[in-house]
Amino acid sequence: LVELVESGGGSVEAGGSLRLSCTASGLTFDNYRMVWFRQAPGKEREGVSCIDWSGVATYYADSVKGRFTISRDNAKNTLYLQMNNLKPEESAMYYCAAGASGYCSGSWWSPVASNYWGQGTQVTVSS
Repeated sequence: LVELVESGGGSVEAGGSLRLSCTASGLTFDNYRMVWFRQAPGKEREGVSCIDWSGVATYYADSVKGRFTISRDNAKNTLYLQMNNLKPEESAMYYCAAGASGYCSGSWWSPVASNYWGQGTQVTVSS
């Protein structure tokens, strides 16, 4: 049974920081690319950042470039997302997802391109 468990969400003021974690089990973690998505109420789920199997190649949505950093520790089967200078409009449920392709090629930002999902962790940014 594949499980992805996110943690680290919470409430912060605008300009604050949070570090999300996602711990995986039941899969060979370093065979998968890992992606962070977010979804606000009434909005579509959007891809935030992707990291390839090795942790070398990373990709970001334009809206978070320079503020968010994705990383992974394959020895710990754990994915991270460091989020700095958070904005109120970034309040959402944040999900981690694993894609069977080890690389962030093609449409990594599309939810249909991921195979396994966590349950999400809520991030709330107040103004």
